[in-house]
Amino acid sequence: MAESVQELLINGEELPEKYIHKDGDGGVLDVPLMEVPVVDLSLLASSLTSREELEKLRSALSSWGCFQAINHGITSSFLDKVREVTKQFFALPVGEKQKYSREVDEIEGYGNDMILSAQQILDWSDRLYLTVNPEDQRRLKFWPEIPQDFRDLLHDYTFKIKMINEVVLKAMARSLNLEDNCFLDQYGKRPTMTARFNYYPKCPRPDLVLGVKPHADGSAITILLQDKEVEGLQFQKDNQWNKVPIIPEALLINVGDQVEIMSNGIFESPVHRVVTNSERERISLAVFCIPEPEKEIQPVDGLVNKSRPRLYKKVKNYVDIYFQNYQQGKRPIDAAKI
Repeated sequence: MAESVQELLINGEELPEKYIHKDGDGGVLDVPLMEVPVVDLSLLASSLTSREELEKLRSALSSWGCFQAINHGITSSFLDKVREVTKQFFALPVGEKQKYSREVDEIEGYGNDMILSAQQILDWSDRLYLTVNPEDQRRLKFWPEIPQDFRDLLHDYTFKIKMINEVVLKAMARSLNLEDNCFLDQYGKRPTMTARFNYYPKCPRPDLVLGVKPHADGSAITILLQDKEVEGLQFQKDNQWNKVPIIPEALLINVGDQVEIMSNGIFESPVHRVVTNSERERISLAVFCIPEPEKEIQPVDGLVNKSRPRLYKKVKNYVDIYFQNYQQGKRPIDAAKI
């Protein structure tokens, strides 16, 4: 496993070549501010939802592939606690964090990029990656015992995110005039949720180094808790990068490749990246909501017709396809297109 980015900094090492984007596509901080639509989840939770909010959701997902969710049922003070334990974990001594190190060729645990090729450019981030659902698949040896309330907070947060995931998927279906459960039905009985706690240390060359390389997510949807103060996330639209504003009490929700497939391309999985910062460190927490691996997903029948033929094949185990393609710099969803 590669040495953590934090250790590189502590040891005062020069910026290694393997982090540098030589093609000039490093981070550009001065990009337009993205006007991300804000959607009120409390208005989407009822079947009597105002058409106006559903239209806003549909417009957001078909134009940007994401939205800022407010009134989602999680208090600001609880979100702050989640941010705080994230900071506390990454502030632990190196040896303490290494107790939770991921194993070779495994994604779960504490570490950074899996190195699959000598040409691979690494992300300037350390992370803690945990399976949180189904509960019987949690590998508690990777769940930090310090900070003391880390495990309880993550358990509670997972429960709240599961409810949000369901509300959003049902509302997405309604926004397309489909049956409430048509996306949820493709999740299977035991869908997966994984949490990725991200830490982006200060970087001496933000113009050459990225916190996360450009990618789209392999999830159905991703629910992101942003850093409260430091921007860094950028989305691409029409070949232009746009920075995502911070709304401290909001959750940023974006479509992943698997909902792009289910929606027959109406909702597109957006390409995004994270830029680095020379003055401030940054944290975030992404929860990836993923259909059961063995469940076959495909475009919903009601979204396939003469004017919009089927654009994607049936796929299963999409996350496996995803990681192999992603680390080689390819768009994984291209493998699913007809």
